[in-house]
Amino acid sequence: MSMQIEPAGQPSAPRNVKPRKPTRKTYLILALVWAVLVGSGAWGGKLYTDHLKRQLKEELAAQTNEQLTAVQEQYQKQIAELKDNMTGEMARLQTKVDAVNELLAFTKDSASSKTDNSNQLYTQLAEVKKKLEDLKKQLDALQ
Repeated sequence: MSMQIEPAGQPSAPRNVKPRKPTRKTYLILALVWAVLVGSGAWGGKLYTDHLKRQLKEELAAQTNEQLTAVQEQYQKQIAELKDNMTGEMARLQTKVDAVNELLAFTKDSASSKTDNSNQLYTQLAEVKKKLEDLKKQLDALQ
């Protein structure tokens, strides 16, 4: 008879015992556990993708608002510069228009004055000639 030495702390297993065959109940439990794991993984994936979508939408909205604000500020700055430029141009044009109006008024006055002056000069010249003729007649009469 031979004796075998077994390690301490482990009960000896009977050698003639056959392992049990898995039953239908075991397969059913495994399938149920597998289905729960797959379902919970899919549900967790959906929750995570929904969270990512919501986060991405918020980030895009914030970026869009920042860009729109920057574009609006730039647009308002350009409008203000254009307004200032146009105001300056309008002032310069108004100055030029006023100068031209003064020149036209002076020209008109000068033309009217020249006409009036030349009429006055002609009239005075005619009077002087008449007086000169009168003086000649008086001189002739005195001689």
